Amino acid sequence: MNEHDALAVTAVRAIETADRERTLWTDADRSWASRAAAEVVGERADSDAFVARRARLALERLSERYPPLRKAVAVLHWRRWIGIAIIVLAFVAGIAIDRLAGGRQINLLAPPVLGVLAWNLVVYALLLASPLLRALGAHDFARGPLRRAIARVAGGIDRLPRREAKGPLGKAITTFVDDWSRRAAPVYNARAARLLHWAAAALACGIVAGLYVRGIAFEYRVTWESTFLDAATVHRILSIALAPGAFVTGFPIPSVDELNAMRLGASPAAANAATVLHLLAATVAIVVVVPRLLLGFTAWGIEKHRRARVDVALTDPYHQRVLRGFRGGPVRVKVIPYSYRVPPDALTGVQSVVRRAFGGSASLVVTSPVEYGGEDALTPASLPDEGGPAIALFNLSATPEREAHAAFVDRLRAAAGQQPVIILIDESTFAGRSEVDTARLDERRKIWHALLAERGGNPVFANLANPDLAAIESEIDSRLSTAS
Repeated sequence: MNEHDALAVTAVRAIETADRERTLWTDADRSWASRAAAEVVGERADSDAFVARRARLALERLSERYPPLRKAVAVLHWRRWIGIAIIVLAFVAGIAIDRLAGGRQINLLAPPVLGVLAWNLVVYALLLASPLLRALGAHDFARGPLRRAIARVAGGIDRLPRREAKGPLGKAITTFVDDWSRRAAPVYNARAARLLHWAAAALACGIVAGLYVRGIAFEYRVTWESTFLDAATVHRILSIALAPGAFVTGFPIPSVDELNAMRLGASPAAANAATVLHLLAATVAIVVVVPRLLLGFTAWGIEKHRRARVDVALTDPYHQRVLRGFRGGPVRVKVIPYSYRVPPDALTGVQSVVRRAFGGSASLVVTSPVEYGGEDALTPASLPDEGGPAIALFNLSATPEREAHAAFVDRLRAAAGQQPVIILIDESTFAGRSEVDTARLDERRKIWHALLAERGGNPVFANLANPDLAAIESEIDSRLSTAS
C-alpha cells in the first residue's frame, strides 16, 4: 500500500501486537475499528483498502488518547524540506568552493573541476559494480553512510519521543519505530539516492556558475604546475578528461606548445582562459550534470514505485486475524470436544480464547462431546463446516490413541475442506491435581505431541481454567499461518 497508509498500519499493528494485555487498546476498540472500516469501504473492497482504513480510524482514536504515539507518527513522516535544503546547500557550496589554485588563475591540474570529474567517475563505476558486489557479499555501496544519514535525519528516526512513554506504550512505540524503519528502508534508500544525485548535479552547476560569475569581474589566467608531469603528459591527460567538452563545443584542447606557454606565463591570457572555461563547463555538464540528473530521475521513478507499494505483510498472522471477519463476515468458530465434558470454567476460557484469537465479533459454537469411539459415526452437527475454523478440543488427562484421538482429528480435517482445524488440549483438569508437577505435565504434553505429530498435527496446550491469552493467541496465529 502507499507510504502514508503503511505508516498508519505499522503504528496500529505495533499497538495491537505489543499491548498483549489489552490495556491500551481493548477488544471492544479493536472490534469497533474493524466494524467502522468495513462500513466505510464496503464488502467488495480489497483487503489492503480495509486494513488501511481500519488503521487510519484506529490511529485517530489512539492519537487522541496517547500524545507520544501521535508525536511518533508525526515525526516519522518524511520531511521534504530537508531534501530541498540539501540540493540548495550543494549549489551554494559549488559556488563558494575553493578558487582554482588562486583568485584569478585556472590551474588545469588542480581541483575542483578535475576532482569533481574524477569523483563522479568513481561513483559511476561503483554503481555499475554494485550488483556484482552484492552477489559476492561485499559492502553494498548503494546503501552507504550518506544515504543512511539522510534517511535517518529526513525520516525523523533521531527525533523520536521514546523516553516520553513507559510501559506498554513505550514498548509499542519502540516496536513501531523498528518495524517502520525496516519497511520504509527501500523507499527511503531510493529517496536518498535521488537527493544525492541531484545534489551532486547542483554542486557541479554551482562550481561552473561560480567560475563564470567570477569570470565577468576578473580576468582568468590559465596555467598549470607539476613536479612530475611535462607538457606532453598534461596534454594527454586533458585530451581524455576534456574530450566530452571538446566534442560538444568544437573548441580545441590546448596543444603541447600552448601548454608550455601557459606554464611559462607567455600565453594570451584572456582568449585561452575563455576557451578552457567553456571546455571545463561543457565537460562537467556532460560527465556530471546530465548523468546525475538522469540517475536522479531514475531513482525518483523507483521511489514512486516503492512508495505506492510498501510491504506491510498482509499475509502474516496478525493481518490474517484482522481480515478474517471482513472477508467472510464475523468468524464462526466451532469447538468440538472429544470424550470430554467441558467444565464451566474451562468453557469460559474457551470463549475468551476465541474472542482473543478471532476477534470480539467472532461467534462460538460448542457442540456436544463426541463419545470415545464415535469418531467414525460423526453427525453433521459434530463436523466442521465452511462457516469458519474448527477446534478439536481434548483433555490432557486422557491417554491419546491413534485409533481414537488421532483418527478423530483426521476425520475433522477431511470434513473441514479449506477451513483450518486447530487442536486445543486443555490442561486444567490435569494441572489441577495436587500431585502433578512440572515434569509430569511436560511428559504428558510430549506424549500428546508425539502422537499427533505423526499425522502432521501441532497441538496448542492451554490451561483453559486460567488461560494465558497472549501466549495462546500467538500459538493459534502460528497454526493458522502454517495452515494457510
